[in-house]
Formats: sequence, structure tokens, C-alpha cells
Amino acid sequence: MIGVFSGLVAAGAISFGAFIFFCLGTFLAGLYASYVQSYRFAVADGREGADRGRAISWVMVGGLIAAIIGPQLVIATRDAVPGVPFAGSFLSQAALALIAFFVLTRLRGRQPAATAQTSSDDGGRTVLQLLASPKYMLGVAAGVVSYGLMSFVMTAAPLAMVGCGHSIDHAAWGIQWHVLAMFAPSLVTGKLIARFGKEKVTAAGLIIIGISGAVALTGLDLRHFFISLILLGIGWNFGFIGATAMVAAAHTEAERGRAQGLNDFAVFGTVAALSFFSGALMQASGWHLINLMMFPFIAIVLAPLVWQAPRRV
Repeated sequence: MIGVFSGLVAAGAISFGAFIFFCLGTFLAGLYASYVQSYRFAVADGREGADRGRAISWVMVGGLIAAIIGPQLVIATRDAVPGVPFAGSFLSQAALALIAFFVLTRLRGRQPAATAQTSSDDGGRTVLQLLASPKYMLGVAAGVVSYGLMSFVMTAAPLAMVGCGHSIDHAAWGIQWHVLAMFAPSLVTGKLIARFGKEKVTAAGLIIIGISGAVALTGLDLRHFFISLILLGIGWNFGFIGATAMVAAAHTEAERGRAQGLNDFAVFGTVAALSFFSGALMQASGWHLINLMMFPFIAIVLAPLVWQAPRRV
């Protein structure tokens, strides 16, 4: 319902030229998006082992559909309200959220055990105790690095492409291929997790992100940008889905609210900060430094992942 309200507020604000209320609408849309991020954890509830990774992966396939439908829906509806460009796009956002509302009314999650409470005196760990858990923190760190680096590079990539003389259309195509590469692997990521284990798939994702940075450093032609962005999307998929499975396996049912909320606060707080920082760094220091900065962060998380991978499934 927040998603429905956000679209209506933004569309109304555009219609009346009220910029402050437009900002309110987009703020509410961000709040709506934070709830959507819980879908991947909700599907993991009540599943164990390899089934958990497969379920998370299938939820992420929704992103592939969104990557195709979303931009086309904006184009198709941006002039739906005569004389008010893009008001129709925000109304379509409200309509999509309303559809999701009715779909979610059919969801029947597993009921928690009678002894499972959400307070810290139920036997579950507190936030500080979760932060002191190596297994949990490794999953959080893997998610932070996978998503953070993807956002960091993706934000700067269109600026770099245009700055190197490529057209805005080429930059848009590069990002579209990147987004498709982010979600298309979800069709097989769950199977890979079931076969090789979540730690190995997460480690593979970080390695692919590193390879994307290496490709970007080899040249500034369109092929360098496109190959780098596609590899970045694939690496994000393996790294983020694997990290989500790691976090889901690192807490009890009683702790899930704290553990999942803390994870998403860390991941998306980092993403927001790096998105702001990326543009400024790109302007000040250039595309090469953006890509060079990835490698230390990858190494910090990759080392314990590689060490643990043979020991876990």
C-alpha cells in the first residue's frame, strides 16, 4: 500500500508542479523498495539446505522480468496523462504495487514456533551478538561488497562512457545489458548453489566482479565497457544471491527479524553511500581509479570465503 500511495503522490506532485511533494513520493517509493527486498528472505523461510538457495534464486528471476517490462512500461505510459509528462509512469508504478498487493494476500508463510519471540530474551542473539558471529558477518560482508561494488561501478559507468566520447544511447544500452546480466543468471544460480555450495558461488561472484574491473582497465572502447558491465552484472548475481543464502543460514527463526534487517541496513546503506561517492570520485579521479578501488575490498571478503568453501555446503 505504501507503493500505491507513493505512485499517487508523485503523479499528483508532477501534475501540480509541487517539487517537495514529488520528493516525498520518491522517498515513499524507496521505502516501498525496502519491503520488496524482504521477498528473498521470505521465500527462504521454512526451507533448508539447497532448497533455500534455489528458492532465493527464483525470486530474483523476477528482476529479469522487471528489467524488461519496467523501462517499456515507463515509455508506454509517460504521456498517458495529457500535458503532464511522466505522471502516467508513476501511476503505472502505483498499479504494479496494487497488483503485488493482491498477489501477496495469497502468501501463507510458515507460522513461527510458539517459543519463538522477537525479543532478545527468547534465546536468540542480540544485534551485538550477531555482529560478533563470524559466520553471519561473513555473509553480510559478502553482500555489502557484492552489491556495494556493483552500485559503485554502475553509477560511474554511464558518466565514463559519455566522457570517453560514446553516445548517451550507447551508455543506455550498456546499462540495459548490465541489468539483464544481473538477473538472467538467477535461472541457474540456485542450481549452482545446490551443487557447489553457497560459499563457492559467492566467491565465484566476487572473482567475476574482479575480472570485470580488470577488463575495464584494459581499454575505453565500447566493447570494454559492455563486457565489463555484463561481467559485473553476473558477478553481482552470484555474489548477492550466495550472500543472501549465507545470511539466511546463519540465524535462527527467532533471530530472523534482527538478522535480516541488520543485513539489509548494512547492504543498502553502503549502496546509498557509494552511489553518492561514485559520481564525485569519477569526476575528480576518473574511471580507472573507480575500477582499481574494487580489488582490495574483493580480497578482504574473498580470502575467508575461499578458506571456508571446502568446509561448508
